[in-house]
Amino acid sequence: MKPAVKRSLQVGLGVVVAAALAGGGYYWYKSSQYLTTDDAYVDGFQYVIQAPASGKVVNWEGYVGATLTPGAVIGDIEAQSGNAMSDVPVESPGNVSIVQRDVADGEEVVAGTPMAYAYDLHNLYVTANVKETLIRQVHVGQKVKIDIDAYPGQTFEGVVARIGLSTASALSEIPSTSDNANFTKVTQVIPVTIDFTTYPVEPIVPGMDVTVHIVKNS
Repeated sequence: MKPAVKRSLQVGLGVVVAAALAGGGYYWYKSSQYLTTDDAYVDGFQYVIQAPASGKVVNWEGYVGATLTPGAVIGDIEAQSGNAMSDVPVESPGNVSIVQRDVADGEEVVAGTPMAYAYDLHNLYVTANVKETLIRQVHVGQKVKIDIDAYPGQTFEGVVARIGLSTASALSEIPSTSDNANFTKVTQVIPVTIDFTTYPVEPIVPGMDVTVHIVKNS
């Protein structure tokens, strides 16, 4: 091998090794400073607007995107009351925006039927699923850096507000099992609620994908 070629290969190898070391050092630094997970999303309290009586839906204004104030009438249920008909109002549960509607004018419903779903879009938070093997590193009050996929290049500030008392799968449907079934152990995750300390000016909605970096020493 010619000396010039050999030197070129040595230089190239040195650059690769240096880059690998730098990358490894950066990864070590990040992992020592932050607990990071991308199993996270924008979340909020979901309001289920239910039919207050059985009857026919009339005057329904609960369309997707409707912004409501507490007690605002969204529509009525035309209900039978003895030999007469009466309109029972369907009221807003708070300062909310409708994100899904399940009924329309003229439909017959029974009391308790979900008619629409709503959120307070100005009071959302982040739910991050942290592996059970790492949850001991998380405590209430820790600072969090929040990256929302919809807004690349922007980082929002937050704080750990609550740590779940059960795994995310604990309340899900229990799968059927048999004595002959093979058991595969799966690492569980625990939901952690993160409140924004600087609420985004940009519009955010429930379900948006998020990556969180929980500051370990905070």
